[in-house]
Amino acid sequence: MVKLRNDGHKHLHSEQGARRGEHPGRSTNPLIRVADIAWLEFDKPDLVRAEAFARAFGLGVASSDPRQLVLRGTDAGCPCLIVRPGTHSRFTGVAFRAADEVDVLRLADKVHAPVQPLPEALGGVAVQLTDPSGIAVKVVGGLHELPELPTQSPLLLNTGRKTLRTNATQRPLRAPARVQRLGHVVLQSTTYLATLNWYLDTLGMIVSDFLYFPGQRDRGPTMSFIRCDRGDSPADHHTLALALGPANRYVHSAYQVSDLDALAAGGEYLRDRGYFRSWGIGRHIQGSQLFDYWRDPDGFLVEHFTDGDMFDNTVEPGWAPFTATGLAQWGPPVSRDFLGTTPKHAPQELRSMVSALRDRNEFDLTRLIGLLKVASS
Repeated sequence: MVKLRNDGHKHLHSEQGARRGEHPGRSTNPLIRVADIAWLEFDKPDLVRAEAFARAFGLGVASSDPRQLVLRGTDAGCPCLIVRPGTHSRFTGVAFRAADEVDVLRLADKVHAPVQPLPEALGGVAVQLTDPSGIAVKVVGGLHELPELPTQSPLLLNTGRKTLRTNATQRPLRAPARVQRLGHVVLQSTTYLATLNWYLDTLGMIVSDFLYFPGQRDRGPTMSFIRCDRGDSPADHHTLALALGPANRYVHSAYQVSDLDALAAGGEYLRDRGYFRSWGIGRHIQGSQLFDYWRDPDGFLVEHFTDGDMFDNTVEPGWAPFTATGLAQWGPPVSRDFLGTTPKHAPQELRSMVSALRDRNEFDLTRLIGLLKVASS
C-alpha cells in the first residue's frame, strides 16, 4: 500500500505549499538515508569552563580528560557534544548517524572515501566528508550505545476539567534542565542551494519547510528546515536547518528537555548563575517547539527546546516568507542578539558581508537586501 504525501498547505504546518517548478525538497535517489544527528564537535581553549556551563545547561559528562570532553543527554545512544582543546573557540563539525554500519560502508564506496574506525570509547566506524560550505561532516555507524540515565518526568497538569493532580502541589526546583538529547543544528552557508542539495542527495534528508526572503520567492528559498527520512517512523521536524548568509558557520544547536517547566526552571538556574539569555521563552512556528536560547561563555548560541513537531516522510515542504516576526507564534520580540545585529556583532557581520559580495557565491547584492529586510521585519 502506497502512502499519499500530504501537501504543505493543507492546514498542516504552513499556509503555503510549493508552486509548480519550485524545489521539491527531496532527492529522487540519495546515496543513503541517515537516521539522526549524532553529535557536534568543538574546539575550546578552556575545557573546565566549558564543562561548568555544560553542567549548568543540563548536559551530563560521559568522559572528561585534558584531551577531550564528551557530553551526553539522558537518552540512551551516543554523545551530544565532543569538545577538544584549541587555541580559540570554533565549531569543527557535525556527525550524523547512519541507519546501520553497512550504510557507512556503502556511502564510503560511492564517494570514494576511506572508512575510519572511531575511538574505542565510541566504537563503530565513520566516513569523513565535507559539505559544499566547507563544514566537516562525519557519517557514523556501529556505535557503542551509552545507557539511559534518569531524566526529569513531565509534570502532571490539571487542564480545564481534566484533573490529573489532586491534593498535591507543583514546586519545580530551579535546577539544571536535564538535557535528553541533541535535536538539531543550524548552519549558515554562502552556497545555500548547492549545500542543501548535497545533504538531500548524499544523506537522504528531506525538507519540512522552506523560507524565502520577502519579495524574492521567484529566486528560490533561502532557508530550509530539514529532517531525516525514516519512512513511516516520525522524525524531528528539523535535524538540520540551513540558511543563506554571508559566512559559512555554525548558528546554533538545540537540546531537548522534558517539558515547559524543565525549560523555564532550568533557564532561571542559568540566569541565577550569570549566563546570558539571548531570546526566549516562546514557541516557534516552523517546528512548533517551545524554545529558550542562551549564550555559552565562548559566545556560541544553544537552545533548550521541548514539544517539537514530528513528521513521517509523507509530509511535503511548506513555504513561508522569512521574517523576524515570523520566527515565533508567541514570546518576547526576537532579540538583536539572536539576529546578530547588536553593536558587538556588527563589525564581524559587516566584514562577512563585504567578503561574501566579493566572492563568487549565492550571496549577491539582491540577497543582501533581502537579508536586511528579514532583520527589520
